[in-house]
Amino acid sequence: MYKKISVGLVVLLITSLFLVACQDAPVHTAHTEADCTATEVLCVGLVTSLAGVNDQSFNQMAWEGILNAQAEKVADRVQYIETIDAKDYDTNIATFTDAGFDIIVTVGDLYSRVTTSAAKSYPNNFFIGVDQDQTDILPNLAGLVFHADQAGFQAGALAALLTRTNTVVAVLGPNTVPTVVALKEGYEAGAKSVKPNINIIATYYPGNSDGSTTDPRWSASTALQAIQNGADVVFDAGGMTGNGALIEAASHPGLFCIGNDSDLWETIPGARACLVTSAMKLVNQGVFDMIKLAREGAFPSGNYFGDSGLASYHDFDTLIPQAIKDEMDRIKADLLSGSISSGTQSP
Repeated sequence: MYKKISVGLVVLLITSLFLVACQDAPVHTAHTEADCTATEVLCVGLVTSLAGVNDQSFNQMAWEGILNAQAEKVADRVQYIETIDAKDYDTNIATFTDAGFDIIVTVGDLYSRVTTSAAKSYPNNFFIGVDQDQTDILPNLAGLVFHADQAGFQAGALAALLTRTNTVVAVLGPNTVPTVVALKEGYEAGAKSVKPNINIIATYYPGNSDGSTTDPRWSASTALQAIQNGADVVFDAGGMTGNGALIEAASHPGLFCIGNDSDLWETIPGARACLVTSAMKLVNQGVFDMIKLAREGAFPSGNYFGDSGLASYHDFDTLIPQAIKDEMDRIKADLLSGSISSGTQSP
């Protein structure tokens, strides 16, 4: 692991700059005594998206993976900075690099260009871009990505198996995010593989604004409109924004909903009345694995595919017919083996 040569004066200066740079952004340090300029010390910093570290989605799961790395003594010091203004993202990254942190984790496709630029500017640091497809292959940059098309396919197939009205809906993030497009196309392909004539209402978040991650009111109103048009299964593929769609669906007795990214049963209790399962992306495990690889000198570049799959059926376990469970197991196995196609490709 590369470390910058430092003396006491440089350490003092870096510490002062770090404190000044962080004074306007929420910062959390889980371990403070480790000296990040020491060769044997591995320091990991997380720069969140605007959704914050407790977004019940990728930021939270990334932080859990980093904390797990510290608990398993893979990382020695860990810290996060919550981004409160998108224009400060590169400054937040620089705060960590200037303080001697070895690995910087960033979250969300909207910050892919900033992360790539930082990796070029700081070739002796490692960068992990969660949900960021990598087109520039750099030795110190890796995107933690998932087979979003397959996750969407499974959600769509389950929606088609559950619907009684033959109308289902997907409430999505912006179509400028490749993983969102893959989720949508996979969802449609999965639903049609079960019921070719099914009616699918799929709505992208309008535009490519930073608000696409923090606008649950939009997803709630979008879901309500679809429900009024006959949809009885709602799929949330909009992160924290999409949570509004689930809570809206839960307020209508007899509907089903399917979450995305993590097991939302644990984090969105207001959706439990309709929440059958969630199409999970195991960000926490993926971040941990990549930190461990960096520690071992085997950091991957390009895209690193993490694991995904459906969460538990929880309270719906006894309500979902065994035939549907068996069919979903078959679909997952066939997707993994390649014997069936999702109809699209993950970015």
